[in-house]
Amino acid sequence: MEYITAAFNMVDAIYNVLHTTIKTIYPKYYPKEVTEFFCRHHSKEHVLDGIASGATGVLVDGNVIVGTGCYDKNHITGVYVLPDYQKKGCGSQILNELEATIAKKFDTAILDASLPAVCLYEHRGYQTVGHGSYELENGVKLVYEIMEKKLKIKE
Repeated sequence: MEYITAAFNMVDAIYNVLHTTIKTIYPKYYPKEVTEFFCRHHSKEHVLDGIASGATGVLVDGNVIVGTGCYDKNHITGVYVLPDYQKKGCGSQILNELEATIAKKFDTAILDASLPAVCLYEHRGYQTVGHGSYELENGVKLVYEIMEKKLKIKE
């Protein structure tokens, strides 16, 4: 598998990765309002903005996009892998690429971890430094972990 920078002609495939993953995995952890929030957030316009920034990449297996990752400065803003490809090292491969890019300019990577992803990030050396909560409709709260990882050891 290969991780490459996303191009505009990949928007539909990236959108599919995001929405398939959210609709399959998130309902196991969150109420429907959270799943709907993430689906709305990850609109095609949002995907296009990420591609335009140059900070979105895709993990490709043959000619199939199986995962995607995005960052903004030292903040990893998303790692999504199609459910059939999870638990096979795809998320770690995407994180390796994002961390290597971030490490060129920053000592630390930060991210907001969804509940299903916390264990992956802990396994990769991230530590929880805070807890976030976002109020949604019907009194539902989206809760997440704020995590960070030291990428460079200061000399």
